[in-house]
Amino acid sequence: MASFYDRVILPKLLQCACSAPPMMKQREKIVPQASGKVLELGIGMGLNLAFYDPGKVESVTGVDPAPELRAAAQAAPHDPRLKVDVQDGTAEALPFPDRSFDCVVCTFTLCSVHTPTQALAEARRVLKPGGRLLYCEHGLAPDPGVAAWQRRVNPVWKRIAGGCHITRPVTSAIAAAGFKVRRSDSMYLPKTPRILGWNEWGEATV
Repeated sequence: MASFYDRVILPKLLQCACSAPPMMKQREKIVPQASGKVLELGIGMGLNLAFYDPGKVESVTGVDPAPELRAAAQAAPHDPRLKVDVQDGTAEALPFPDRSFDCVVCTFTLCSVHTPTQALAEARRVLKPGGRLLYCEHGLAPDPGVAAWQRRVNPVWKRIAGGCHITRPVTSAIAAAGFKVRRSDSMYLPKTPRILGWNEWGEATV
C-alpha cells in the first residue's frame, strides 16, 4: 500500500514541479507535433493534454501506474474534440498489441521508470512501422562539473521525488534502444537549478 507521502504529498510536489513555466514551455514545443493514434507514456497529471492538436490526433491513450495521477489526468483540461483514454499500466509492460500506435509521446517520464531500456523497447514494439517517438526529458548533463553534482545528489533526490533520476542519458539511450533519431535539441532550462535542468527533446522513428 502506498504511503501517505506517496498518496498525498508527492502528487502535490509533482504538480508544482512539473507544471513550472519552463517545463510547460518544453511540452508546448513537442506535444503539438503528435498525430494519428497516440500513446503517452506516464501521462501523470495530464499536463500535456492541453497541447494536443485535435485536428491531427485521432486519439490519445495514456498509461500511468499511480491511481492518484490517473485521476488527475482524467480531469485535466483539453480540447473537447480530443478523444482521451487513461489506463492503468507501466511503460515497461504496455497492455497493447504490437504496432498499435502511430506516435508515442514521452515527456519527463524516462527519469522515473524502473527500467528505461525496457520502456523504450516497449515503445518500439507498440509503434507501427515508420511510427514516431516524440520525447522531452531531463537527464545527465554534458558538463562534467554539473554531472558530478547530479551523481552526488541523485540518491537523495530519487527518494523524495517519486523515483526520479537525474543521472540518466536521454537521446543516446533512445538511439541505443534501436530508434533512429531524426532531430534533437538540448539546453539547460531557464530558472531551474542546473543539476535538474538539463533537457533534451526531439523526434525518433522505428
